Amino acid sequence: MRPIYVYGSAVLRQVAKPIDANYPNLKELIAEMFESMEKSDGIGLAAPQIGLSIRLFVVDATAFAEESPELKEFRKPFINAQILERGTETVSFNEGCLSLPGIHGDVIRPTTIRMSYCDEDFVQHEETFSGIVARIIQHEYDHIDGKLFVDHFSAVKKRLIQSKLKNIARGIFNAEYPCKIE
Repeated sequence: MRPIYVYGSAVLRQVAKPIDANYPNLKELIAEMFESMEKSDGIGLAAPQIGLSIRLFVVDATAFAEESPELKEFRKPFINAQILERGTETVSFNEGCLSLPGIHGDVIRPTTIRMSYCDEDFVQHEETFSGIVARIIQHEYDHIDGKLFVDHFSAVKKRLIQSKLKNIARGIFNAEYPCKIE
């Protein structure tokens, strides 16, 4: 399992670079990302969260299959993803992040997105996603653009979590998975 880079790590604030089909050991990297995500009890993981500033993230929405049976096998990587369109309807939902242990908060996001991305074989796709999958994808997409979910908080909420963020950057936090600050 790869350690999860936490708040304070510079890689989390970088806009990640696209990759091509020749990226070394890509399929192994994707498998390691899924493994790290699962062992950290996550539902999504972006490459910057394991220290790599590349446009790659993985999503596993199978935990939501009870409420949404179509998600029974929704587990896939997204390479060089680009959000093409965001729907106008939004909803607030309480989010957390492996890179911000112990911090949760409501984030307003569009309920539907249309995007293009490559799969692990570099086959290009253009799809529309909605509901919880759209939320997970947008959260992970933020990571490859150097953003964190707390960036969506109001100024008041940001002030309220300032000490928690400083503690995470200092290594003062609890997490049930290996973490790294760099």
